[in-house]
Amino acid sequence: MRSKSEGNSFGLSRRYTAALQKHLVLKSRTNPRTARSLGTEAMEVGLDISDLVGIHERALFTLLPRRSSSGGRAGMVKLAAAFCVEALAPFEIARRAALENNGVSDRPSLTTRRRTVALAALRLRLRREIDLREAVQEALEKSERHYVQLLERSRHMQEHLRRLSHELLSSQEEERKRISRELHDEVGQILTAINVKLATLKKEATVNTTGLKGTISSTQRLVERSMKTVHRFARELRPPILDDLGLIPALHSFMKGFTKRTRIPVDFTAFVAVEQLSGDKRTVLYRVAQEAFTNVEKHAEASRVTVSIRKIRGVVHMEIHDDGRSFQVERVLHSRRVGRLGLIGMQERVEMVGGTFAVRSAPGKGTTLSAQIPCDGGRGGSPNARLEARK
Repeated sequence: MRSKSEGNSFGLSRRYTAALQKHLVLKSRTNPRTARSLGTEAMEVGLDISDLVGIHERALFTLLPRRSSSGGRAGMVKLAAAFCVEALAPFEIARRAALENNGVSDRPSLTTRRRTVALAALRLRLRREIDLREAVQEALEKSERHYVQLLERSRHMQEHLRRLSHELLSSQEEERKRISRELHDEVGQILTAINVKLATLKKEATVNTTGLKGTISSTQRLVERSMKTVHRFARELRPPILDDLGLIPALHSFMKGFTKRTRIPVDFTAFVAVEQLSGDKRTVLYRVAQEAFTNVEKHAEASRVTVSIRKIRGVVHMEIHDDGRSFQVERVLHSRRVGRLGLIGMQERVEMVGGTFAVRSAPGKGTTLSAQIPCDGGRGGSPNARLEARK
């Protein structure tokens, strides 16, 4: 069971905490007699200075807010110290009265000095614990803010990846529809016509051979058309010339076909040593050019395209410029349309091999795409090869 002195001490501690709280709220406008009466009560129940300082310490820890600035806490500690001084005043008055009654000078006794030292040590410990608590609280708040930022960034990245995945699937589905439609409309119709021609040949071979030669010739032409269509699909998926002859011949062949199809001339300049790049990097440059020309054909309404591949200080620079319509790059990149995947795909390809990608577009100046890819350590300074795809 709790003793009577412990019960008195516990009750005093509660009243002290309540009075100190009121003092902190009113900011020293309370009557100092309240603190002194608490000190007198502490003396009456047999507590000494260190006991009262301990009560003050626990009360202050209870009342200090967890979330507050360092300046705010320091002000509260200062106000609380003034309250504590008033509460300790009765002990000092009693000490002096005892000394006067006993005819002893007011020189501090050994016990008083020890208590003063103990009080100073308690204050120092209190200050250190308050500083430690403030440092820990500040670290926790900083960690919490950092965690919230990371969580928000993670959420945005997940949302971004989810949209990209959706757009990528939609784009792949559209591409499959296009290939399926062209295979059905072109290759399928040609093969059907070949089948009809072969059926006709079969009948004519047994009845009349007069028009047999002409029928065979027309059938051969249908077969040639079918082969050209299949070859075109193969080139779009992966041009064999890129692996067999290299990047420059592959780009020249592609741009020549682009000019023949669209009537848009292309100026093409490249340094020969670009062929010393690894296969992955040459493929990236080809795919970036392929996607760029697709955008020019669909959207730019350009009258000319210029392509240059140069080596500058160990970095391969490919720049593709058209004089067509401009567009707002940031709006396109941050839109949710499937059409933006072309630019994002180019950027991802270039960054995948350690390069950088940029797009500039302005009214009256057209659009410029640039890809910069680090070299593989091959020889530099090779002469440029200038090619031009015309109408």
